[in-house]
Amino acid sequence: MSHLSSVQFDRLIQHRQQFPALAHKAYFNYGGQGTLPQGAIAAIHQAHEQIQTTGPFSGASNGWISEQAHQMKGAIATELGVSPETLTLTEDVSVGCNIPLWGIDWQAGDHLLLTDCEHPGIIAAAREIQRRFGIEITTCPLMATLNQGNPTDLIAQCLQPTTRLVVLSHILWNTGQVLPLAEIVQLCHAQPKIVRILVDAAQSVGMLPLNLTEIGADFYAFTGHKWWCGPAGLGGLYVSPEAFSSLSPTFIGWRGIAVNLAGQPTGWMEDGRKFEIATSDYTLYAGLQAAIACHQQWGTAADRYHRILELSHCLWQQLSELPQVTCLRHAPPESGLISFTVEGQSHPAIVKALEHQGFLVRTILDPDCIRACVHYFTLETEIEQLGVAIEKLSR
Repeated sequence: MSHLSSVQFDRLIQHRQQFPALAHKAYFNYGGQGTLPQGAIAAIHQAHEQIQTTGPFSGASNGWISEQAHQMKGAIATELGVSPETLTLTEDVSVGCNIPLWGIDWQAGDHLLLTDCEHPGIIAAAREIQRRFGIEITTCPLMATLNQGNPTDLIAQCLQPTTRLVVLSHILWNTGQVLPLAEIVQLCHAQPKIVRILVDAAQSVGMLPLNLTEIGADFYAFTGHKWWCGPAGLGGLYVSPEAFSSLSPTFIGWRGIAVNLAGQPTGWMEDGRKFEIATSDYTLYAGLQAAIACHQQWGTAADRYHRILELSHCLWQQLSELPQVTCLRHAPPESGLISFTVEGQSHPAIVKALEHQGFLVRTILDPDCIRACVHYFTLETEIEQLGVAIEKLSR
């Protein structure tokens, strides 16, 4: 196991004190929802006080909210390696994915390619588009590439002349596999008729060091409440400049429209606001900014990812040594998600028993497994104790 020096350990313990949810429990559910730091909680509270003091609907509040939105996009843009103008603020990943899914001018016979590792919400949205517009949907069996095979080659085999969009996740939420996204983008953009890429980034933003400008994905939908440990209800969508004009807004509200002096709509905003709607909980902007700043205080995105990999390797190694436990991935993980099975045991029962002991993990239905997530501030002792608890329950 990779141990920190005494100085680094003391710094980590001090850093962890900013997360109230970490007290008296071992948290391994960052892929579902992160633990909100105290600074984010305080920032949200202060934002409410600011708005109520100046008046919820006043010139002063509206100006403050506009500045918060500007700062929020700036903070996200720095983390993702993009221009703030390319960002749309949304409520969550599902909304971010639905904007391009429904914004494309689908024609009967068009082809949409999914993978067999996508979230049920995205699958359901694609099927509804199929029902309404008569498009064709096929599924690429990427789950089989977790331990062998090349995901890019498999996607190449699944593309059709009529393919307009490929929908996939940067990190697969059920197995933790990290896809070679830049290679896949290059493949799809090199087709005789360019194929756009929509990325479900629920598990990658806040975990991977990212430069979306270099990766080249067309649409990248993310949330702040998982690996960024921000408040629930705030996420975003990156739309590349090259793909911007290919989308029409589906959800329409005053934030996305341009108006004349009489207040009448004249067209759309010419940046990411084009796909935004109307009133949101603007106090969350301050909360997510504070959460991102909290992580930056500990280290760079590369530093945090490196530590996540060290810890996920530790957990994977410990679980791999248990006779009744099988990790889905046969080699050390490339992400902070570790999925495993326990032979002869009910996975829901194990998860429930672990929670009673103060260890928070979750079940996954497809494939049938348990998923544990480590963040950069997870303690090595927590990993050791989780392994011991699983060993006892697996007997």
